[in-house]
Amino acid sequence: MKLPTEPIGSIPRPQYLVDALEAFTNYQIAERELARLINEALRDTIYRFEETGSPVITDGEQTKPSFVTYPIFNLPNLRRDGVVIPFADGHSRQLPKLTAGRFHYSTYADTYLSKAMEFTRLPVKQAVIAVSAISLLYPHEGILNYSREQFINDLLNEAEADIRRCLERGAYNVQIDFTEARLALKLDPSKDLLKSFIDLHNQVLARFTEEERKRIGVHSCPGADRNSTHSADISYDELLPLLFQLNATNFYLEYAAERNKQPVLQCIKEHLRPSQRVFLGVTNVLRSRIETPEEIRDTILEAAEIIPPQQLGTTDDCGFSPFADDLSTSRDTAFAKISARIKGTKLAEDKLF
Repeated sequence: MKLPTEPIGSIPRPQYLVDALEAFTNYQIAERELARLINEALRDTIYRFEETGSPVITDGEQTKPSFVTYPIFNLPNLRRDGVVIPFADGHSRQLPKLTAGRFHYSTYADTYLSKAMEFTRLPVKQAVIAVSAISLLYPHEGILNYSREQFINDLLNEAEADIRRCLERGAYNVQIDFTEARLALKLDPSKDLLKSFIDLHNQVLARFTEEERKRIGVHSCPGADRNSTHSADISYDELLPLLFQLNATNFYLEYAAERNKQPVLQCIKEHLRPSQRVFLGVTNVLRSRIETPEEIRDTILEAAEIIPPQQLGTTDDCGFSPFADDLSTSRDTAFAKISARIKGTKLAEDKLF
């Protein structure tokens, strides 16, 4: 397609898989039974993705515990009392805290990619967690005989490996989930925290060639968990000038849920570099109402009046279920929205090209 369209990542898990994951955690079912149910959910997810006509798909993150914790799942040197992320509706998510070195990933994202590629011939993109999110695991009080400098060095190596393994395994592209970008501005209005996050990302991206970076993108949104956000009250004007300093090619931005779209488009136009492409979210994952293809077409055409069409693409605002236990959106709704995005993007493409 001349106007590319891609999903973000997660699809709501079927209830039987959510129940099975909990049962396995409580030693109520065997690993073999869990693996069978995972395969069933993955096969169905990919089949339904293909039915939408999507030119690029994901595995729906069916087997990830969450988009952020997959690389540290079951690590022994963690405890639960880490950084708390509060959401607007009053619920929160909490990261674990590192208790000892050395730090390493327990799971790399290419394991999910390889499994998905067994079930489809379509291009598969792979999401990985941002190095900045994992950097929050290191405690303020420090760790005996393991400095923050040592931790960051180990983390940069692991983050590079996570991306590189996906590229080498044949991912269509790799998407870095940087949802904490906007949250960083809420936690630290001075922007120093966000600038430090940007620096961490660019240290990782510098390890890849220019050609490799063409297959690396960044997703940013104000959070989307249980139909709530953690930082939607922070203006995009504060974020985008710094975000586009990342040395990545593709940027996947929450947009459909934005109330004042024109200022967002103007800010993107001002800071988007010629070598970069912005994929605008055209489906609001926080609302159950399914957008029509015509509404999506009009959203794209409006954006194309400000942003060059050759630097535009479409996506969903966020993943539909970034955490495994989030059932606030049904699978049917998620795939209906994706199907509308595909059709609406094609309608806009016919007008633009």
